[in-house]
Amino acid sequence: MADHHAVDVGGIRLAYQVTGPPDAPPLVLLHALGENSDDWAAVTPALARGRRVYALDLRGHGRSDRPGAYSLELMRTDVVRFLDALGLDRIDLIGHSMGGAVAYLLAADVPRRVNRLVLEDVPLPLPRKPTAPTRPEGDLTFDWEVVPAIRRQIDTPDPEWLERLGRITAESLVVGGGPASHVPQSGVAELARRLPGGRLVTIPVGHLVHHAAPEEFTKAVSDFLLPENG
Repeated sequence: MADHHAVDVGGIRLAYQVTGPPDAPPLVLLHALGENSDDWAAVTPALARGRRVYALDLRGHGRSDRPGAYSLELMRTDVVRFLDALGLDRIDLIGHSMGGAVAYLLAADVPRRVNRLVLEDVPLPLPRKPTAPTRPEGDLTFDWEVVPAIRRQIDTPDPEWLERLGRITAESLVVGGGPASHVPQSGVAELARRLPGGRLVTIPVGHLVHHAAPEEFTKAVSDFLLPENG
């Protein structure tokens, strides 16, 4: 069972769940837009068999603070400060969708901190046609203001993000969701090609790969992580 904790990162309270052997290699999980650390519940037990797994609530989500200021860069900085606060020098890193964008920004900016990188159905940072998100009714487990802020960045990404992918030194696995995903799979494949040592695995179940096919997802990820950390 995961333990719930929180840590201050530059004045922001960042909540996280941790499970797995304390002396095992660290693995950090970053969720998608509108999700939180609970989103990984179906795959965390398998991933934690040989790793210390840290599942974060990114700012504005879950049990973390909702400061009103949101961007992928701020989230990246929060995660780096999280690593510093917990004394995690070098990690394996998994990011889904928005969390994958945070993950590749981190891996590009502080490449020595990331050993292996897994990006689950993450769009290539190229402009796309904007759509207007509609707020769901009722209480939310996240701050709605994070949605338009992040969607603007994903719709019109910084042109430098594409070039900065070349700074990543971590061996990388890109997991695509196949034709049922709303994320263009040609871009997912291009993302894998642009990452040094990148490889692509397609699990054709749609965007929520680790939800729809948890066993296939954990096998692909564990097989990828095993050579270094097994």
